[in-house]
Amino acid sequence: MKLYRGFATVGGMTVVSRVLGFVRDILIAAVLGASAISDAFFVAIRVPNMFRRIFAEGAFNAAFVPLYAKHLHEDGETAARAFAARALAGLTAVLVAFVVLAEIAAPWLVMLLAPGFAGDPDKFRLTVMLVRIAMPYLLFMSWVALYTGLLNSLGKFAAAAFAPSLLNVVLIAVLLGLVATGSGEHTAAGVALAWGVAISGLLQVAVVAFAALRAGLRLKLERPQWTSDMKRLLRLAVPGIIAGGMAQISIVIATIVASLEDRVVSWLYYADRIFQLPLGLIGVAVGVVLLPDLSHKLRSGDRAAVVESENRALEFSLLLTVPAAVALYLSAEPIMRVLFERGAFTTIDARASAGMLSALSLGLPAFVVVKSLQPSFFAREDTKTPMLYSGIALAANAVLSIVLFTLLGAPGIALATSLSGWLNAGLLAWALRGRGEFILDGQFRRSFWGIVIASAVMGLGLWGLMALLHPYFDPAYGLLVQIAALALLIGVGISIYFAIATAAGSLKPRTLLKELIGR
Repeated sequence: MKLYRGFATVGGMTVVSRVLGFVRDILIAAVLGASAISDAFFVAIRVPNMFRRIFAEGAFNAAFVPLYAKHLHEDGETAARAFAARALAGLTAVLVAFVVLAEIAAPWLVMLLAPGFAGDPDKFRLTVMLVRIAMPYLLFMSWVALYTGLLNSLGKFAAAAFAPSLLNVVLIAVLLGLVATGSGEHTAAGVALAWGVAISGLLQVAVVAFAALRAGLRLKLERPQWTSDMKRLLRLAVPGIIAGGMAQISIVIATIVASLEDRVVSWLYYADRIFQLPLGLIGVAVGVVLLPDLSHKLRSGDRAAVVESENRALEFSLLLTVPAAVALYLSAEPIMRVLFERGAFTTIDARASAGMLSALSLGLPAFVVVKSLQPSFFAREDTKTPMLYSGIALAANAVLSIVLFTLLGAPGIALATSLSGWLNAGLLAWALRGRGEFILDGQFRRSFWGIVIASAVMGLGLWGLMALLHPYFDPAYGLLVQIAALALLIGVGISIYFAIATAAGSLKPRTLLKELIGR
């Protein structure tokens, strides 16, 4: 099944990116720790990342891919390429203007994202400077998003999935340079990292543009035109922008609340980095591959194929996400201690980050289910319904973040995020079922219960093994012993899960392997 091969390609490249990201974050933790410089840098890169996800990756692809598929099926390749060129021109014009405005408004953006920084003038000024350096990353990543949509529509996922790794490669190089020069404790470290972010964006554009050129998709940057298809693209993109904005505002709310207490911004960042590994590996891969797949099948009128793709995507998502959530919840502290507890990153930091990771893990299946369900709306050119449900989830998250932070402290912020994710997933599933556009087939129902049973058995095994291995996660035993203990924990957990899932019929290794390699 091409769908699974696409999942494997995007997921595999995402693993490469996430592994490099862990190396990067281990170096950041060792060089900067949970400090004023790290707080400033994390908030600064959140600004362009937030708007990148709002304008480029989320809203733009949700609107662009179905329309590109429509032009390709109804008008031919030449017309589809002309549409893409007009979209590139319009996107560039809007975002150049936006980046200029954001550079001017950087102090207000920092005040919005991290009002707690206002009490420390040096920290606030540093954050504003880093925002201004990193902001062009938004424009570069918007170009990457458009080329990614083109390549994905043609079933070419590798280059676009690899491109994000370049951010980590560049930042690792910068961090190694800081270690060599002993500059990690100076504000120059934050400045160097911010420049690394901007430069990596330009490199990513080069990679995807070259891949598109090899695929015969050469786009010229032309004068923006206000045509009927651009109006349609805008009408679809605006609800997506609002929906994406609401999702990013959830992150803003978490950052705002976290900034009110020292070091919580950094704890949340490190926890989120671990959380993003399974989310990126599974959720992003499913969303990226499923949208063009559904768009093409809907244009072809193959209803049965649409239902099959929706079910297999959700089944694949839960097959990997449910056990990952159980494992992260139980093993959060060993993971944080082994990966980060060294240098400036203390035991207190590791345990605090672990508490936030455990709370985030409760929402992992929900966020992946959202990634699996949203393409069913987008492929049908419906971006308004996800916008509405994102707004409801946002309102719930805003209230819960404040309430749970007051009651539970730092982990309450992460728990609020998880609960709002489940609310969003439930609303999306309810809407699709009500329309009759998503039907759970017998294969999914059988697999689901096997996944739940296998995850529960794995959790019991991990809980017992952690009691035996707990002493060996202490840095006093040395990094090699720590890594060996964590690897044993992970290996046993994976073995238990896959054995039970296979016995229950939820996982069929031979069949899955054949589908992944295309035989």
